[in-house]
Amino acid sequence: MTVKVASEWLNSCSGCEISIIDMGERLLDVLKVADIVHLPALMDNKYFGQLGDGTHLDIPKADVGIISGSIRNEEHLEVAKKMREQCNIIIALGTCATHGGIPALSNSYTNEDLMDRYYHTETTDDDGKGYPDKEIPALLDACHAVDEKIKVDIYLPGCPPHPDHIFKALVALVQGDEIKLPEKSVCDTCPTIRGGKGKITKIKRFLEAPEYGSADEPLDKMQCLLEQGYLCMGPVTRGGCGGDGVLPRCISARVPCRGCYGPVRHNGNQRLDMLNALASNGINIGSLPESVSLLRFSGGHGMLRPGFKKKES
Repeated sequence: MTVKVASEWLNSCSGCEISIIDMGERLLDVLKVADIVHLPALMDNKYFGQLGDGTHLDIPKADVGIISGSIRNEEHLEVAKKMREQCNIIIALGTCATHGGIPALSNSYTNEDLMDRYYHTETTDDDGKGYPDKEIPALLDACHAVDEKIKVDIYLPGCPPHPDHIFKALVALVQGDEIKLPEKSVCDTCPTIRGGKGKITKIKRFLEAPEYGSADEPLDKMQCLLEQGYLCMGPVTRGGCGGDGVLPRCISARVPCRGCYGPVRHNGNQRLDMLNALASNGINIGSLPESVSLLRFSGGHGMLRPGFKKKES
């Protein structure tokens, strides 16, 4: 049995596509049963025909469609809708696709604020012509997760998703099995020592190395970074970044989790849940310099919106 696969990247950095390649030799096993008919990162397949003489966006029909990246402009939306039309199953690959990702931090500002920032600053000459608009797709009202605009069947979060999970998902699809992803938090897979709850009342800036002995010391000898006073998103972030190796990648490097796998529950709110986690640990949330970054990977679905401007007196 051969499964036809189409893949598209929208508002993204291509890290998810690199993660596909990082399956290594397992990619060869996938190619034995998967016929890739469209994948801009690896193959030349033009939207409007190979000679550019087409009049409509064309993506080959496929059994499985993989979409990475969020939806920020009209072109992204058009491509996403075409993928939905041409593919039986849509996989949202990576946290940009599942929750908005880093690009959704822009949702804290209006489009006008963003354009002013880049074209009308003290280091930019105002030529009076406004903003670039020729042959450039118009921005949407915000940066959206894929399922805000089209139906998504399967979610593979991560920035990027671990190759182990991508491989297992593709194999499960071919075999007709259920796709199972980690459902625990990063904290649930973290081996560090706990027991210092309530001893720290303020969040410290990560400008000094945490206490962990040496780089060769086992992780189960290191005190929980949150209990040391460092902002670690482990309690509110889905585990899995370590793949089958289980150990969280950031924690393995002795640095706090930044939340790249998105909320533990798909519709969770990392910002609200993290503030609750800090408060329950006796940490003063007023010690946070800001809280927008708690949604640095999950600002889609209306989680981040432009703030109210103060009226000029």
